[in-house]
Amino acid sequence: MADTLRPATAPYSEPLLPQLDVRNPYYTDLHHNLRATVREYVDTYISPYAAEWEEAGRVPEAVRRRHCKLGYSIVHPLTSEEDSAGLSLPGNVPREKWDTWCSLIVSDELTRVGYVGVIWGLGGGNGIGCPPVARFGNAEQRKRWLPGVARGDIRFCLGITEPDAGSDVANIQSTAQRDGNHYIVNGSKKWITNGIWADYCTAAVRTGGPGRSGISLLVIPLATAGVTRRRMHNSGVNASGSTFIEFEDVRVPVENLIGQENKGFPLIMSNFNPERLGLACASLRLARVCAEDAYNYALKRKTFGSALIEKQAIQSKIFKFGLMIEPAYAFMEQLVNILELTKDRPSDDVNIGGMTALLKVMSTRALEKSVREAQQIMGGAGYNKAGKGARIEQISRDARVHVVGGGSEEIMAGLALREETKAIRTRRKALEKRQSKV
Repeated sequence: MADTLRPATAPYSEPLLPQLDVRNPYYTDLHHNLRATVREYVDTYISPYAAEWEEAGRVPEAVRRRHCKLGYSIVHPLTSEEDSAGLSLPGNVPREKWDTWCSLIVSDELTRVGYVGVIWGLGGGNGIGCPPVARFGNAEQRKRWLPGVARGDIRFCLGITEPDAGSDVANIQSTAQRDGNHYIVNGSKKWITNGIWADYCTAAVRTGGPGRSGISLLVIPLATAGVTRRRMHNSGVNASGSTFIEFEDVRVPVENLIGQENKGFPLIMSNFNPERLGLACASLRLARVCAEDAYNYALKRKTFGSALIEKQAIQSKIFKFGLMIEPAYAFMEQLVNILELTKDRPSDDVNIGGMTALLKVMSTRALEKSVREAQQIMGGAGYNKAGKGARIEQISRDARVHVVGGGSEEIMAGLALREETKAIRTRRKALEKRQSKV
C-alpha cells in the first residue's frame, strides 16, 4: 500500500527513505498503510475546509466527533481496551503493534494540512492534558475519564502556563489548599489550548511550599462554580481555542489528585518529552510544506523572461530547506528508534531528554528559517491568506507557537546541555556495569 502514496513533488518535501525502493529499517507495511490511511482521511475531510475553519476559529462539532470515531482521540500511552471505549486505533492498527512510529506518522500527516490551529482544535487539549491521567492516574480515574475522551464526550486541556510562570514550571503560583475532601483552588492559567471548550483541566497547582517540591497535579472540572474562561486571540492557531482560565475558590474533589500530593513536578516533566517530540515532528512537516509550496511556485512564476527556479539565488534558498530539514529529521528518527528499542526496559538508563530538547530547537529553527525563505521566494503571494501562498502565510503566524510552546528555545538550550551532561555519567556507569559482568 506504500506505493499508493503520491510521489514527492518538490525537493525536501518528503523524507528520503519512503521514496526509495529499499528496506526501511524503521517502517513495516503496517506503518506505510497507516500513513496512506491518514493521508486519505486528511485529504478528503480536513484539507479542503481547513482555511475556512481556521478563519471561523473553530472546527465544527460533527467533524470533531468523526475524528474521535476514527480513533484519533484514544489517549496515549495506551492502557486498556476499556479505556479506549472499545474503539479501533486509526488505520485499524492492532493495539499491540502501535508504537512511537505510528504516533509520529499520524502527527506528521495531520500537520501536512498546514493549519495547525485546526489540528489542535480537533483534539490538541486531549493530546497534552490526558497522558498524565493515562500514565499516573489510578484505575478509577482512568475509567472515569479516558473512555469519554476517546468517544469525544469529554474534552481535556492542560493547565501549566500562568501569567507569571511558563517554562519555569517550579514557579507555579496557582494554589490548592486542602479542605476536608476537597481542594480549594485559586489562581489562573494562560494560553490554554482548547480551554474554552474543555470539560476538565489537568492543572499544576501549589499544594505545599515553594519550588518543585510543593507542586501537585489536579484534574479540575471546568463547569464548577468559581471557574471563568475567556477566549484569547493570538497571532496564529485561531481554531485551537486558546483560553485564559481563572479559578476563584473552586472546590475540587480530593480524588481528582493525580499521583501523590506535592509529588506532581516529575509527572509534569515527564509530559514534556513527548510534547517536545511532537512539536519537533510538526515543525519539520511544516518546514516541508514550505519547501513544497515555494518550489512549485518557483517552477511556474516567471520574472525577467525566465522561471524563478532558474535564478541561482532562488536555488540557494531551496537548497537551504534541505540543509535545515534533513539533518534534524534524521536526528529525530534516531531518537525515536532509541525510544522504541528501550521502551520495555525497567529503568531509563539511556536518558534522551536533553537530546529531545536539542531536537526541538533544531526543528523549530528549521521551521522559522524555512517559512522566511518560502515567503521570500513567493513574494506577495506568501503574504496573502488566499491563493498559492495561503499555507505559507498561515505557517508564518503559527510558527512561533512551536518555538515557544513546550519550553522556549533559551530554556531548551540550557536544559539540553544539563541533561546530556548528566546522561553521559549515567551511560558511563551503565557501561561499566555491563563490562564488569563480562
